[in-house]
Amino acid sequence: MPARLALPRALRLLTLAAALAAGAAHADDYAEVNQLLRAGNTSEAIARADSYLAGNARDPQMRFLRAVALTDAGRKADAIESFTLLIEEYPELAEPYNNLAAIHAADGDLDRARGLLEQAVRNNPSYAVAHANLGDIYARLAYQAWQRSQQLDPRAGAQLAPKLTQLRSLLQPAAPAANP
Repeated sequence: MPARLALPRALRLLTLAAALAAGAAHADDYAEVNQLLRAGNTSEAIARADSYLAGNARDPQMRFLRAVALTDAGRKADAIESFTLLIEEYPELAEPYNNLAAIHAADGDLDRARGLLEQAVRNNPSYAVAHANLGDIYARLAYQAWQRSQQLDPRAGAQLAPKLTQLRSLLQPAAPAANP
């Protein structure tokens, strides 16, 4: 399951593409940072985003790209801070909620991830990635609840075993996709 909620490169790039579509005035800057991210040059992407943001500090698209780069660079605390600030300043955007949820889900904080994803789909009901991630969270929460039920009442094991088996197979990370 971390495959989807950790937002594999393909899903992150789809999210980035949506964020980039909104900022035509600075398309070259966005495209450059996006290209650096695609190439795995997170340090350069962060530096380029920082350079751009020095003169355009409130630009939500570039701040989003920077936060994604921070996530890719393994700078989780900085990414959380960046996504949280975006949410505070632009609460109507769905993407920061989704990406922050992915970080929390990867840490096992499913309740926090669920709340963030529910807000993302309220903000943008047609945001397919957030809906898919929310479905994954619900499946993981169901799995946990059924496991707990089985622990509390071993007699429920026969009834819950097929459900747990099916969910376990659904929650297994997918085989890595080829990079685009």
